Amino acid sequence: MKIRKGDTVFIRTGKSKGQTGKVLFVDMKKDTVLVEGVNMMKRHQKPTQQSPKGGIISIEAPVHISNVALFSNTLNGPTRLSSKVVEEGGKKTKMRICRKTGEQI
Repeated sequence: MKIRKGDTVFIRTGKSKGQTGKVLFVDMKKDTVLVEGVNMMKRHQKPTQQSPKGGIISIEAPVHISNVALFSNTLNGPTRLSSKVVEEGGKKTKMRICRKTGEQI
């Protein structure tokens, strides 16, 4: 997967189309990501010791990885990624690169 925790992503499709947010969690098995403040859903919470009031709370629902794209601040929009292997001092490291601008992410 090219999207990682902490990346800023752009939502391509769905009811949250056009919004951006930070990735909180990536689920590799289900190919979904949890994005901060995007795809909000209501949940009815029973009163517990931690939250004695209970009530209706809003939480983020997962979004499929195919519906998000990495957001580039320089382009101010979504971009695609490519990878490049760089050898420095005998160590090989894999870098993520923006396809449009060629800068490292």
